[in-house]
Amino acid sequence: VQLQASGGGLVQAGGSLRLSCATSGRTLSSYDMAWFRQAPGKEREFVAGIWGGDKTVYADSVKGRFTISRDNAKNTVYLEMNNLKPEDTAVYCCAAAQKDSFLLKYDGWGQGTLVTVSS
Repeated sequence: VQLQASGGGLVQAGGSLRLSCATSGRTLSSYDMAWFRQAPGKEREFVAGIWGGDKTVYADSVKGRFTISRDNAKNTVYLEMNNLKPEDTAVYCCAAAQKDSFLLKYDGWGQGTLVTVSS
């Protein structure tokens, strides 16, 4: 599966962005999906995942501010990010997880999209 993330940019603190991840190769419905991010000088961290159809899980740092969703007809997964903070600055990438792996086994990773939040 090929993944392409888009939608990053520069935004002021408190602002919003919507990231998109388009899949090709195999259909989106074949996978559970997740978003990860990596800030400068830090390790990659899990941000949000959608699995088992419409179950969602979030990192504590983004819970209540970010929303992951999917549109299988468009083969696209989204990450709606609200009330952004400077500490959300990172390269965000999407990943396709094997179904029933509880978001632990990944078959594909997309190139990231940079999100920069200014204070």
